[in-house]
Amino acid sequence: MYLTPEEIVETLTMITQEHLDVRTITLGLSLSSCADADIQVMARRIYERTTSAAEHLVPLAERLEREYGIPIVNKRIAVTPIAEIAGATAAADLTPLALALDRAAATVGIDFIGGFSALVQKGIGDADARLIASIPEALSITDRVCASVNVATTRAGINMDAVLIMARTVLDTARKTVDRDCVGCAKLVVFANMVEDNPFMAGAVHGSGEPDAVVNVGISGPGVVRAVVEALPPDADLTVVAEAIKATAFKITRVGELIAREAAGRLGVARGIVDLSLAPTPVEGDSVAEIIEAMGVERCGGPGTTAALALLNDAIKKGGAMATSATGGLSGAFIPVSEDAGMIRAVEAGALSLEKLEAMTSVCSVGLDMVAVPGDTPLESIAGIIADEAAIGVINGKTTAVRLLPAIGKTVGERLSFGGLLGEAPVMPVNPWAGSVFARRGGRFPAPLGSLRN
Repeated sequence: MYLTPEEIVETLTMITQEHLDVRTITLGLSLSSCADADIQVMARRIYERTTSAAEHLVPLAERLEREYGIPIVNKRIAVTPIAEIAGATAAADLTPLALALDRAAATVGIDFIGGFSALVQKGIGDADARLIASIPEALSITDRVCASVNVATTRAGINMDAVLIMARTVLDTARKTVDRDCVGCAKLVVFANMVEDNPFMAGAVHGSGEPDAVVNVGISGPGVVRAVVEALPPDADLTVVAEAIKATAFKITRVGELIAREAAGRLGVARGIVDLSLAPTPVEGDSVAEIIEAMGVERCGGPGTTAALALLNDAIKKGGAMATSATGGLSGAFIPVSEDAGMIRAVEAGALSLEKLEAMTSVCSVGLDMVAVPGDTPLESIAGIIADEAAIGVINGKTTAVRLLPAIGKTVGERLSFGGLLGEAPVMPVNPWAGSVFARRGGRFPAPLGSLRN
């Protein structure tokens, strides 16, 4: 492949000045062979399987960084949803399995390991119930383990019993980690239409349709896209803006395609997908909100924000899809409040509300992400927020998710602070009119007519 000097300089600028990076290399692992009636035996098998399969992951990622000069920010593992193998044991407490995952993650030196998870969109099995009950304790005694629960799909509808249970689980997790600014909730996601190949945390799992081991790569580059949009003349129309973003997304995705191919080949595992998502960080300039503002919305959250985000999401997918035949994961633009400096400023300015964020989730990659709410927010309000977001996903046939952070002991205007990529979250007000009836009706929100596609 011939590269012009201009292309080389452009790529160097993207990396050194505009925060272009590979956000994560995620090794997906099947743990189906680890099931056992004895939970301690299962925990030992999980540890051995994970450490054996991932022992070269971090050294390889570091070697690829040096060879190609491309930062690889995170090295992660996603495993089979633990509830799927927990049926082999009658143990009520599944935290030994979370501890095994945490020890394995520490041994191989990765950032996070995802898969302490259950899929309950149509009903809650015994193992699912035991796993969900174990989540608050599991996330409070581990550092690297992430949990997720899928409560809805377009084909099944919404399990409203599970929605209420997960609202309670979110609150219990916050209380269990109140001494660390409720950080447990930063590692817990409630999904609708969960995907099997997502490389991003906290919602990564290794789906049942995946190979025994696979490498999935998540790219990122909000700073690159922002710089391109800012460089356009003020009178450039939105067609020109979309084309510029598409061209940039193509270039960014080729980086991810290269790293995915090399990582899979050298590890000797299947090559999975490249997730095209723009994932912001708290670093100045690495912000999805700032892209929206560069398009011309005065402050993210103001009128026009949802339209601008929709254009951005669509252009990212179109440009990225031309750069790799292995698109997957979530692919689009993330809007995690605590992880995006521009989002934080918008919240503090009063431009961005929870209701506007919900509207934005109808056109972004995932959903309400890393949103801090007052610690005294009622259970029914949290359940209602989860249900609203699940409904957006179910009706529109897209993945949505909720990662709420109840700030126990704090109120609107105060902050939760985590440091690193998790950033800090200003506590946002919650509409007080959820009531006490709707969230407790239970049952199953029926699948929409659009699900009948056979």
